[in-house]
Amino acid sequence: MTAMGVRAARGGSDAASKGARTASPGGRGREITARCGLFARGVLYVLTGILAVRIALGGGGEEADRQGALHELSEQPFGGVLVWAVGLGIVGMALWRLAEALFGAAGPDGDKPVKRLASAARCVFYTVVAYSVLTFSAGAGRSGDEQSRDATAKAMELPAGQWLVGAAGLGIGIAGVVIAVQAARLSFRKHLSMGGASARWRKAVDFLGVTGGLARGTVGIAAGGFLVFAALRYDPAQAKGVDDTLRSFTTTPAGPWLLVVVAVGLVLFGLFSWAMARWRTV
Repeated sequence: MTAMGVRAARGGSDAASKGARTASPGGRGREITARCGLFARGVLYVLTGILAVRIALGGGGEEADRQGALHELSEQPFGGVLVWAVGLGIVGMALWRLAEALFGAAGPDGDKPVKRLASAARCVFYTVVAYSVLTFSAGAGRSGDEQSRDATAKAMELPAGQWLVGAAGLGIGIAGVVIAVQAARLSFRKHLSMGGASARWRKAVDFLGVTGGLARGTVGIAAGGFLVFAALRYDPAQAKGVDDTLRSFTTTPAGPWLLVVVAVGLVLFGLFSWAMARWRTV
């Protein structure tokens, strides 16, 4: 058999095995939960970005964070159902990441320990987000800024709590840098399967991924920095949730326009999440 024939046979085998995994109940269930989770994440980012734009332009009293986004969603027709749907979607996101941690992610390097550990960390994060959304659905939600300050205060009461808070802030800041760098390098392309998409759609998704990822990373860097500052000052009040972090951009020399840029970026990341829900390889 020629080398071309061998490659063709291997390609056919890979395609068949991929099709079998997708057709299997577990593979299909993972795909559904992943795509629902990505769509729900997009809803939260789009609404958060819109609220942040309102704040930057001097209008709107809602907090520009997850709780504010949920409150905005709850005021729409069938709002209660929509909030529950978003919560269940984020639960799906957590389950998808759990499956990746247990069985490996899509792609040739999905079984590597580092990849599994990253998926486990994402599972924990989205579990916390899902709990927050479902708690809001049950009518017991609090603002993200209050949650951040309370969690920081409790952490500082632990042995070596100041160091733990500082390490957490450093970790969040580093994660923000990684998110921004990966977005700028178009690293998300390797997770997309856009074989049937036009060049215009590919360019649009690239634009959304880069600008949205840079905005998301910027917020993470700022939030991590505030947490490190809170640890250094031994003052939980210095810790900031997403809303206070976004509002802090208005105190820079760029004024509210920096917040507008970041807020629009968050909206674009929400749109990118919807694109991922369509074309992400699961």
